[in-house]
Amino acid sequence: METPQEAELLKKYNQLYLAIILRYKDYIEEKENLNVAELPKLILPTDQSVIAVSNRIKNAFSDYSFPNDYIEAAKLAYEYVKNEVSTVSLPIEFWLTPTDTIKSGAGDIFDQATLLCSMLIALGNVTAKVITVIKPNERRFIVYSEFLGKIVAFDMDKGFGGFDSIEKLLEGLSLSGEDVTAYEFNDKMYNDLV
Repeated sequence: METPQEAELLKKYNQLYLAIILRYKDYIEEKENLNVAELPKLILPTDQSVIAVSNRIKNAFSDYSFPNDYIEAAKLAYEYVKNEVSTVSLPIEFWLTPTDTIKSGAGDIFDQATLLCSMLIALGNVTAKVITVIKPNERRFIVYSEFLGKIVAFDMDKGFGGFDSIEKLLEGLSLSGEDVTAYEFNDKMYNDLV
């Protein structure tokens, strides 16, 4: 347990770090030059940190079998992300890798989505993808995968849902309108949805 003096010192360090980040915000964002078509670089199912967390989830089952245990394992992966990764929004545009998110135990909702997608692929479902929907006053991140002819989806804000088809999932996202941007990606692909 930290002492009041240690807590105060940590607070001062955090204030200094924030001042430095804000001073160099433009430079950092300029160098953080990943564009949306390169987002697959953030899905890292073979990363050692992702594999370690995914293996812990697999070990929750007596003998993990993808066909028998994937749905429950996917729910445990979602619970891990929601319970172990604090939602923190930085004052700059900065992409975190799944390893960064795991090690810090923090990230914004997008970082959480890329981590969950990486974990679902590490659990054996190579169809896992992140859908990003951007509307004028709303941003949604859904991680979904195909499983036994159905769609298993996790809305990063609303939780688990199942759909009969990808069309039904997309229909529920209301992607019509001229101010809507939507795309999906995983470690192998990127696709504009509108």
